[in-house]
Amino acid sequence: MNILKTTFLLTLMTVLLVMAGGAIGGQGGMLIALVFAGVMNFVSYWFSDKIVLKMYRAKEVTEAESPEFYGLVRQLTVQAGLPMPKVYLIPSDTPNAFATGRNPEHAAVAATSGILRILSREELMGVMAHELSHVKHRDILISTIAATVAGAIAYLAHMAQWAAIFGGGRDRDDDGGGMLGLLVMAIVAPMAALLIQMAISRSREYEADKGGAAISGNPLYLANALRKLESANRQLPMPEATPSSAHMFIVNPLSGGGLASLFSTHPPMEERVRRLEAMVYGSRS
Repeated sequence: MNILKTTFLLTLMTVLLVMAGGAIGGQGGMLIALVFAGVMNFVSYWFSDKIVLKMYRAKEVTEAESPEFYGLVRQLTVQAGLPMPKVYLIPSDTPNAFATGRNPEHAAVAATSGILRILSREELMGVMAHELSHVKHRDILISTIAATVAGAIAYLAHMAQWAAIFGGGRDRDDDGGGMLGLLVMAIVAPMAALLIQMAISRSREYEADKGGAAISGNPLYLANALRKLESANRQLPMPEATPSSAHMFIVNPLSGGGLASLFSTHPPMEERVRRLEAMVYGSRS
């Protein structure tokens, strides 16, 4: 069901992108939008892992350099039946972690120095098992494509705003565009893309929590870790984190609550913990 839901949402984002291109440039704009998305997805597929690791100054480590952390990842990798990923450390006091890579054979997991300090071995196992679950189900590729298409839609919406300001849609009513189409696309398209991306990311996070619990062998490892990470990231958000890559982390590295939390790509922490605890204790309702 989640696979079908994700496929449907990605298709919906692609349709939205084509509509945005059509609002700006008619049939020609629709074709350009498709080509634009294809080029961006190609770059994301082959180079997104290198880009994001460099962005966060992640350093690859060996077992000799970080024996406990590397050994923990290796143990979980065996339990998950996956190839050994590359292991990276991020020089940041904010406790967090993410996985990246286009497939299990070209994957990497990264953790901050802060997370190694505050979590117990069992809690760290829960976190890294969650990340390996993302790798196993190729969630990183899915979320990267979603983020790329959402970015393209936002870019086209920005173009639509300028086109509407300078009257670029006045002579294209026969192509389905026009001033009204530009205004609607400039306002509605980026909001719709954000909501779709949020739905995809939240769905995959729940599945990674479930899969990570199975890999580590105890759902409470991750539940306890999530509580700590949520509190720590509120107190010490990651200054170098960006909205375009925030969805990759196990908890939201950005500060902000209230209305901003409604549009977070991460599910509510209380619900994530509740689902994990229900795997052990059953439903209490």
